[in-house]
Amino acid sequence: MHVTDLGHVVVLAGGLSHERDVSLRSGTRVAEELRSVGVDVEVRDADASFVAEALRTPPDVVLPLLHGEQGEDGSLRTVLDLLSVPYVGADPVASRTAFDKPIANGVAAAAGLAVPQSVVLPHAMFRDLGAQVLLDGLVSSLGLPLAVQPARGGSALGASIVHDAAELPSAMVGCFAYGQDAMVQRFVAGTEVAVAVVDTGGGPRALPPVEIVPDGGFYDYQARYTAGATEFFVPARLPAPVLDEVARVALTAHAALGLRDLSRSDMIVAPDGTVTWLEVNVAPGMTETSLVPLAVSGAGLDLGTLVVELLAQAQARGTGA
Repeated sequence: MHVTDLGHVVVLAGGLSHERDVSLRSGTRVAEELRSVGVDVEVRDADASFVAEALRTPPDVVLPLLHGEQGEDGSLRTVLDLLSVPYVGADPVASRTAFDKPIANGVAAAAGLAVPQSVVLPHAMFRDLGAQVLLDGLVSSLGLPLAVQPARGGSALGASIVHDAAELPSAMVGCFAYGQDAMVQRFVAGTEVAVAVVDTGGGPRALPPVEIVPDGGFYDYQARYTAGATEFFVPARLPAPVLDEVARVALTAHAALGLRDLSRSDMIVAPDGTVTWLEVNVAPGMTETSLVPLAVSGAGLDLGTLVVELLAQAQARGTGA
């Protein structure tokens, strides 16, 4: 298919989540890549005018790059399905499952993947039943250190690592600032790795894993989106059998969660080579410091060309071709 056959492509970016700025940067980057290979592309915000305009002049195909709630919880994809607009990525049900970290962890565990031991606490229960009692129970049950993060969300917003019990109250407050449910996990030490999975029609395949080495030791929001704050290695500096294993884990999660087209799994590799799956992203960032573009480049692929293939596949799926 020639890129001109795609017609009018819309990249949806922005939205109203805490990750709006990252989404806008992702949308701008991908639009530039698409224009470089001759695609007619428009970057649109998912605001009140989008549905009315889409009804008047429907896009031929959409690339959703909204992050966080609305963009990744299945709601936007439900709207696109109602509008009969084809789009790249997981359907609403799979998106909703993947976006809810505790549920996604349960699916991954049922598929045989190792996941961290965790507890989910709603803000209301934390407040009403006595915060200190619950905090003491968390430390007693899971031990230290702990990873605290919102049960739904991305970009490490509201996430922190707790090394001392005295740090836990502020970590929970910071977490609840970004969501109503906190997911508290036993911290897993090791090498942090991200593995992108793409499927352009020949079946899912894993791209080279990206090893993440943040200067401050924790891959938080600042480390993710500040140029030079994190060092990346593609492929990850792991033995060949472990490289094969992280690819297998990512492909297993992609299949178990019913994802399609594109996903990115995050995981930890322990010093003994054991791989622990953490979470998956169905609308991964595409900024200049994001992991999927690094993996695409590490595979010797062109990002614009790959996105064209994903758009073409989504368009064919939407038309029943």
